[in-house]
Amino acid sequence: MRRRDVLAFLVAVTALPATGRAQRQARRPRIAYLGTGTAVPLLQDAFRQGLREAGWVIGDNVALDERYAEGQDARLRSLASELVLLKPDVVVASPTPAALAVRNASDTVPIVGIGLDNPIQHGLIASLSRPGGNVTGLAYSVGPEIFGKDLELLRGLIPEIRHVAVLSNSTGPNHAPMLASIIEAAQSLPVELLVVDLCDPNEIDAAFARMLDQGAEALFVFGEPLFSVHRASLAGIAARNRLPTMYTHRLHVEAGGLMSYGPIFSDLWRRAASYIDKILKGAKPADLPVEQPTKFELVINLNTAKALGLTVPRSLLQRADEVIE
Repeated sequence: MRRRDVLAFLVAVTALPATGRAQRQARRPRIAYLGTGTAVPLLQDAFRQGLREAGWVIGDNVALDERYAEGQDARLRSLASELVLLKPDVVVASPTPAALAVRNASDTVPIVGIGLDNPIQHGLIASLSRPGGNVTGLAYSVGPEIFGKDLELLRGLIPEIRHVAVLSNSTGPNHAPMLASIIEAAQSLPVELLVVDLCDPNEIDAAFARMLDQGAEALFVFGEPLFSVHRASLAGIAARNRLPTMYTHRLHVEAGGLMSYGPIFSDLWRRAASYIDKILKGAKPADLPVEQPTKFELVINLNTAKALGLTVPRSLLQRADEVIE
């Protein structure tokens, strides 16, 4: 082989690894995540598991940037803009306030929402089957009946209750539609709802004082980011006031709350990975139907029940997916 040919061959061989590295780096997509609350290891693990099942490993063949508003909705706008500037291939947002913030920051970046409440009413999608824009993902519930189920389970524990306080945050985008849903769900039950507004975590004690003054015998807490961040405080104050409380997320029960009923959120986070996989492979959010939850769970904290002087009926314990003792 002539010297010139040898040199050309060596240059080509030497260049191959660098070219391969450059191609791999150029191909590595970027995922952004915006949450309204704080990072929850259970959900993060489920999300990563779903990605691995689809062939995506964070830090290897896909990058991930995360931001959390820690219950402060006022931060969502700046965090969403910050993530969009990173030029992600897809943004995961949970729940609705986060998805709204990202969609307001960009009407082109693909958005996968998790636990979306009333996405049609909020204008995030045109319909569940044909979203039609840059947002798709997984909805929170199958309709108002989920709140009726919450109230039925609460009355299954304490059949005699008639006055149930509802803790809500009037500054949240879901306040009106969620309140309308629970009012509709309660119409078939012999209970009176007492709506109590809580917008400031410094006013938790005052909110409980108001509901007790109105004669509340039990409490229902909406799945509000502010309440999730302060779930330990809510559980503690409810226990001190001997107020049986139903939540929509198991995290509250793990923090000392009495009961929760709602979707298995870890399943939603795992399933979100399938949307990301399809989008990274070229699918458009507009063509990916929004799915509703298929798995629900009832979690009961027996320690809290005992502290409240309540005996959980065997029939209710048998229905529980998990009992914390």
